[in-house]
Amino acid sequence: MIGGAPRPVAPFSHAVRAGDFLFVTGQMPTDPVTHEVVGEDVETQTRQVMANLSTVLAGAGTTLSRTVFARVYLTEFQRDYAAMNALWETYFEVGKRPARTCVGVTGLAVGALVEIDLVVAL
Repeated sequence: MIGGAPRPVAPFSHAVRAGDFLFVTGQMPTDPVTHEVVGEDVETQTRQVMANLSTVLAGAGTTLSRTVFARVYLTEFQRDYAAMNALWETYFEVGKRPARTCVGVTGLAVGALVEIDLVVAL
């Protein structure tokens, strides 16, 4: 486990290096201290997910700016897509945003509204 990151919700690693890439497990909107889901809206939860991703990346010696691909999972796709996008664009510099897939799902672990995983170039 990477220091400062929330404990995984299942038996997996936060991130695995393969060659020149770091594959980061989908992060949940959980507080790293209390391990509870933060917030009841997609904006609050997205901020926490991005904070958790940043913590995992810092532990691996890198940052969000090195992200080449992301996958976003939303339980309320139609309702939350625009709000999640509004926050998403604040984390990445224009012209240097990663490729991304956004998927609507019927449910996520811990009752989360959003989960995001990354592939990062090292």
